[in-house]
Amino acid sequence: MASQRDIKRRITSVHNTKKITKAMEMVAAARLRRAQMRIEATRPYAVRMMEFIAGLARYIEVDRARYPLLKQHDEVRRVALVALTADRGLCGAFNSNIVRLALVFAPAFLSQGIEVDLIVVGKKGVGTFRFQNVAVAGSYVGITDRPAFLDAQALANRVAELYTTEAVDRVILIFNHFVSAMEQRVTEQVMLPLQEQVVEAYTPDGAAPHMDFLFEPQADVILNDLLPSYVEMTVYRALLESTASEHGARMTAMRNASESAGEMIDRLTLAMNRARQASITQEILEVVAGADALS
Repeated sequence: MASQRDIKRRITSVHNTKKITKAMEMVAAARLRRAQMRIEATRPYAVRMMEFIAGLARYIEVDRARYPLLKQHDEVRRVALVALTADRGLCGAFNSNIVRLALVFAPAFLSQGIEVDLIVVGKKGVGTFRFQNVAVAGSYVGITDRPAFLDAQALANRVAELYTTEAVDRVILIFNHFVSAMEQRVTEQVMLPLQEQVVEAYTPDGAAPHMDFLFEPQADVILNDLLPSYVEMTVYRALLESTASEHGARMTAMRNASESAGEMIDRLTLAMNRARQASITQEILEVVAGADALS
């Protein structure tokens, strides 16, 4: 049995750890509220943009071959996987879920003879992939705590250029979709090319919607200008979803850690009381034995 001094030292150590995890939980909760407000403000704009692009594409009966971002490549020879992780840890399975899914996709494509370019956002993902000797074609770090639109633009321009120059034939985004502080859903989204089923989802009857507008410049010119903005908004929304999910996962993980620390303190306190009781009992027995010896 450990001595009372050792147990007391462990209780002090766990108390200090609990203070840290409680503080981290409070910080994560404050950051989550701000991140949640940003994603809730961004989602309607992203949905309306998608509705307008889908409606415009149907309205002008667009020829996809004229638009590089809409054009379906004849053969898929190379795929870009964009994995959004975090720059920091202590957030449960947030990062490992993204890494695990990327490591499922990559071998699946390679088994079909399709090459994979892995683009990773976040220090944790970059470090994990490199530790596992997985080649990383591009990395972006230091932007996940509070992503700015310029960060999304840089990443969006990179993947758009890869697709329009036919360096890759498909771009897949892997990120955590924010549902609540307790739930983050790992999501994979084919970002490029703009999928036909996505357009149909916003015009479900398959017919060109009625758009009573006068276009200046022409509708096809507007569509050509909006497509890069769609890519930027898609990346930006995914970054905001990932950031909110990260703070929610960290808040939950730190709360669980604080509760576990409290349970450990209770167990250690009980063990210390038993050790003290055993020590007192031993002292009483020694006194009684000494008194018997004298008598």
